[in-house]
Amino acid sequence: MKKYLFLLLLFATVSFEAQKPEAYDTGEWFKFRIHYGFINAGFATLEVKEAVKENKKVYHVIGKGYTVGMSRFFFKVDDTYESYFDKVTNKPYQFVRKIDEGGYTKNQEGFFNQATNKVLVKNYKNNTEKTFAVTENVQDILSTFYYLRNHPNIDKLKVGESIVVDMFFDDEVFKFKLKFTGREQLKTKFGTASTMVFRPLVQSGRVFKEEESLTVWISDDENKIPLRIKASLAVGSIKADLDGFKGLKSPFMVKLKK
Repeated sequence: MKKYLFLLLLFATVSFEAQKPEAYDTGEWFKFRIHYGFINAGFATLEVKEAVKENKKVYHVIGKGYTVGMSRFFFKVDDTYESYFDKVTNKPYQFVRKIDEGGYTKNQEGFFNQATNKVLVKNYKNNTEKTFAVTENVQDILSTFYYLRNHPNIDKLKVGESIVVDMFFDDEVFKFKLKFTGREQLKTKFGTASTMVFRPLVQSGRVFKEEESLTVWISDDENKIPLRIKASLAVGSIKADLDGFKGLKSPFMVKLKK
């Protein structure tokens, strides 16, 4: 089950069809603590850098996930995900997926051709290449997170409304559905924050108890950052909490602890 720890952070986001002034910028960095109660299972980080693709400056996001302590002894996880995407349209140019999850490994790069709606996936482990057809506004798994944070209508969603997006992952495009369930005050290590609560609809039976087993709390401010992710798994539950951050473009609005 631990191989899904880092993916929980990434699956808990979704893309929309439009953009707003950026909620982030180069230099932003997040760290999340993944835990069972008081027991640390691992950490995940997300960092925004800058790179050049097709003679233009683009965002380069690097995500890493890894187990620690006894969790690492029983199931070692070292995952790296990267995405290069356009600063204006958020369309991805390239993704990297290099993972080691209990001996299960993948080493892939994907190259998007937005003009032809194709993606070339190079599998370095098996030394193979394959081209897949994708939809026009498809995102990779990391770029969806940043696309979501820029959408101008995210604050206008009504309780019960759902958003569907096309995401390319594991050599296929799938529909990812996210439902807005309301707003809550959430206690974090930084203070109490106003949040928007979402429930992604996931495949039940294999890992999660049911379709709506995953809940995500997003800061209800200009940053729109994930503060907590809670998943009910087939063998218990797990949480991921924001543990550290720097380089936010807007102030993180919290009520400080007394």
